Amino acid sequence: MANFSSHGACPSIKNILLLDSEGKRVAVKYYSDDWPTNAAKLAFEKSVFTKTQKTNARTEAEIAMFENNIVIYKFIQDLHFFVTGGDDENELILATVLQGFSDAVALLLRNNIDKREALENLDLILLCLDEIVDGGMILETDASVIEGKVAAHSIDAGAPLSEQTLTQALATAREHLTRSLLK
Repeated sequence: MANFSSHGACPSIKNILLLDSEGKRVAVKYYSDDWPTNAAKLAFEKSVFTKTQKTNARTEAEIAMFENNIVIYKFIQDLHFFVTGGDDENELILATVLQGFSDAVALLLRNNIDKREALENLDLILLCLDEIVDGGMILETDASVIEGKVAAHSIDAGAPLSEQTLTQALATAREHLTRSLLK
């Protein structure tokens, strides 16, 4: 029986970042303890943004080595998409995750990809991240599958609770609680 360490058995994502054209957060998810504090995360985001902002990653994804990590990134309009993996990860797998994320966001925002639209649909983008990676493990990279799952989560908040997913049920409960507190 082969003995696989948890690292190297399957590709692992350290973080997925969606930043605006000034390097500010739009949506980020960290799956690694490499950045234990929020300050460390913000510092990483700022330095990755600073290092990549002069490149032209608009036509296709670019690759950079950064603090012993591979960072694959792509810019669309005023949004900067980043996927980070360890220095021993396969760049093609990281690029596939990036492509799946950026394409799913494009589908969800109906190709109206800009910061304002992204912020207005932040819940969809965060659901999108949850469908792509869980705990660093890649779940899905097909943009249409991701978009379909996210759309299914967000469609029918008026459905009976028995037909809702746990996420939808919690969102509905939160909505009702908020309404009752505002009365």
